[in-house]
Amino acid sequence: MRLSHVTPAIVLRTRPFGESDKIVSLLTENFGKMTGIAKGALRSRRRFVNSLEPFSLVNLRFQERVHSNLVFILGAELAHGFRHLTSSLESISHASYIVEITDGLTGERDESLAVFQHLRDGLSSLDANGTSLRFLTTFELKLLKLTGYQPVLDACKRCGGDRLTEASAQWHFSPADGGILCEVCARARRETLPLGAMAVEVLTALQLETGALPDAIPLPFSVVQELRSAVMRFIQYHMDKEIKSAPFLYQFSLV
Repeated sequence: MRLSHVTPAIVLRTRPFGESDKIVSLLTENFGKMTGIAKGALRSRRRFVNSLEPFSLVNLRFQERVHSNLVFILGAELAHGFRHLTSSLESISHASYIVEITDGLTGERDESLAVFQHLRDGLSSLDANGTSLRFLTTFELKLLKLTGYQPVLDACKRCGGDRLTEASAQWHFSPADGGILCEVCARARRETLPLGAMAVEVLTALQLETGALPDAIPLPFSVVQELRSAVMRFIQYHMDKEIKSAPFLYQFSLV
């Protein structure tokens, strides 16, 4: 008889399977990201009541299947529903986005307690405090660090020119190189994004978590556009697919 396992998990996405089942993708605390089948979930009034909805934190009970990566989901008890995340379209857009990029930057069964905790804490913060530019960009940069994709922001990724000693006020972000490029090095790259000195400074502060983005002082819209475009394009580059929630997110102000 196969043993069952129990672990905290966050529901990433679901889809119907047949007339009564669900295929569910989850990020677990102890087993990494996994996909499972919940038999009868579309009709069950006992085992899966309100627990297999995206953004939900559940206590998952599952069983491995022989010769299959798809596990049997035996039960899912709702631990926390993050009820404020669905109170507005703005909150839904942000929650959908951070769940999607976490899903996209983690591989199946890649165990990472830190990534699980980061998503759980991110959803909790969003649920309690609402949306902000600081929250969104800090979440992205820490996720990139935890998944091994942290961008280089302190020096030109190609020539090594130090950002603090270079006189240039204009930098460029290269997703392919994984960091900023000086103006000279950027000429050798076709797909770069403009990134002014202020945008680089803000991204560096958020990556170092120094908190140098005052909530009370709005950034120029051009700077917001630069840093948001650079980070999102970099994430999309490593996901190697379109971020479906991005257009939805763009409908709302990030300042």
